[in-house]
Amino acid sequence: MSESLHDILLRRDDTEPPEIAAIKNFIMNRFKSDATVAVRKNRIIISVKSAALAGSLRMHMYEIQKLVKNGSKISIHIA
Repeated sequence: MSESLHDILLRRDDTEPPEIAAIKNFIMNRFKSDATVAVRKNRIIISVKSAALAGSLRMHMYEIQKLVKNGSKISIHIA
């Protein structure tokens, strides 16, 4: 028997990992800007809208890496 899409979505876990929340909060508190954060296998991808913000984030990479604490590589992309 096939399941309905509604049943599948009810079982889905929508909680975001604490690393994502920590990075988003860091960017919002420090730079007053939104960012999209995605977690892949061993990489965290931060997408921002401006090159200036991306450059500033690169200067704070050590602080961001300390927030993550799991050794994932961090990439910054301009969207």
